[in-house]
Amino acid sequence: MSSNTQRSFGWLALLTAIVAAVTFGVVALLVNIFERKQEARNPFVKVAEVTEVSTDPKPWGLNFPQQYEDYLKTVNDDYTDFGGNHALPPSKLEKNPWLKRLFAGYAFSIDYREARGHAHMLSDQEVTKRVTEVQQAGACLHCHASIIPTYRRIGLESMGKEATEEALAEGYQWDAVLAGFQAVSQKNYEEVHAELTKTPDGVAKAEDGDPHMGGAHPVSCIDCHDPETMSIRVTRPGFILGIDKLAKSDAPVPHLPSIQEWRDKGSKGNYDPNTMATRQEMRSFVCGQCHVEYYCANKMTLTFPWSNGLKMEQLEAEWDSTEFPDGGKFYDYVHKETGTKVYKAQHPEFELWSQGIHARSGVSCSDCHMPYEKKGATKVSSHWVRSPMLNINKACQTCHNIPEQEIVDRVAVIQDRTEQLIDRAAAAMTEMLDAIIAAQEAGVSDDDLAPVRDLQRKAMWRLDYIASENSKGFHARQEAARILAESVDYSRQAIAMCYKLMGPSTPADVAKTLDEADRLASVAESN
Repeated sequence: MSSNTQRSFGWLALLTAIVAAVTFGVVALLVNIFERKQEARNPFVKVAEVTEVSTDPKPWGLNFPQQYEDYLKTVNDDYTDFGGNHALPPSKLEKNPWLKRLFAGYAFSIDYREARGHAHMLSDQEVTKRVTEVQQAGACLHCHASIIPTYRRIGLESMGKEATEEALAEGYQWDAVLAGFQAVSQKNYEEVHAELTKTPDGVAKAEDGDPHMGGAHPVSCIDCHDPETMSIRVTRPGFILGIDKLAKSDAPVPHLPSIQEWRDKGSKGNYDPNTMATRQEMRSFVCGQCHVEYYCANKMTLTFPWSNGLKMEQLEAEWDSTEFPDGGKFYDYVHKETGTKVYKAQHPEFELWSQGIHARSGVSCSDCHMPYEKKGATKVSSHWVRSPMLNINKACQTCHNIPEQEIVDRVAVIQDRTEQLIDRAAAAMTEMLDAIIAAQEAGVSDDDLAPVRDLQRKAMWRLDYIASENSKGFHARQEAARILAESVDYSRQAIAMCYKLMGPSTPADVAKTLDEADRLASVAESN
């Protein structure tokens, strides 16, 4: 065979090999595309049965291993300057001693620490000194525990109906849940916690004669997902009742279009977020079930103060007009140093977010704290709930096309400035307390001090509102600054009024403070 013929066979073999390789590559690509499409059509394989009693997240994790793995990571979130995980969360009381005076007479003056991830939310509450050393209300388990099946069981029992595991698994059953919620809202913490372990959790099985049917679990899958359809939902009665009050108010809610649509159609019946809200709204509503301001002591049923709107002063107005069942005016605690009945803000992230640019732009809580990500061919919302500052690429840069460091720097400026304003408001608050105490010691009557106490309540509520909100102003920086400025103003007005009431006995070294308080009061009146 000639060399030319051998060369031709060589080229032919090479060409055949190339064609085969290309064909194999194309086929492999098509097979991969087909598999990915099939994967996208079937995002999970149901290998375990979950129902309305499945408060233990483990069976859900068998069906949704990626989401469950992410959920478990909330145990190990990195600590950030303004929240996150830690072996022992830093004490806010040690960092900011003024908090002890703000909360004097309230359990938060004993133990108050930075927040940790969702997986810690029940265990941290079980060991805090606020629970172990002070009698607390069981209403706070409304958010710290996966409690809806317990509400349902107690509700069914109070209605004289069967409350077996099978009966509890037959749907959400709003009437029973509401009845159970109302029944336990005024019980103490230990009673309600014990009720959790009497309710089936879908995993633990009780032995004969053992009243404990399950385990107590922190918020888990069932609290935000329908076990039949897996669609996101809200389950907390406090939120369902609260958002209905908001919908029936006249407050503008441009960031919640489904409420305005319901109003435009005649506001018929009740506003039901699970059937009327958009999916994007639901991605905030599921968070707003707990990250809100509410009353959770035991003098009345747990309440979201949304009948006037979501602004700070609208919440305050509802508390001002609220009476306890015994006819007494609403308050959270009696301030130990001054004897004034004051309000305690919880953690109004949803309310403050509602006043910010992200809410107005249609950005949900989940977009930042549970951003979408690709897992294979499936687009999922990350269940590693954490600070966006720990996931900037997915949480922020999908919208903000700027370098990560610039985003970090912008957030730091907002939070640092808010922290500085909080410190100024705190300084004014402590000076106000000193002035009230001085007035009491000088013999000023309770009747004369009544308007001073009103100012104290307003000043402390505003300071607490922003100090307790976990974004340190980021959710709505201008609103946060406004609220803190009002806190300073009310504190200074109270100081001025105290010294006027004391008359000639006013210390000379407070003259400057008095003049400044008069000036701020004049400005406030002119506005």
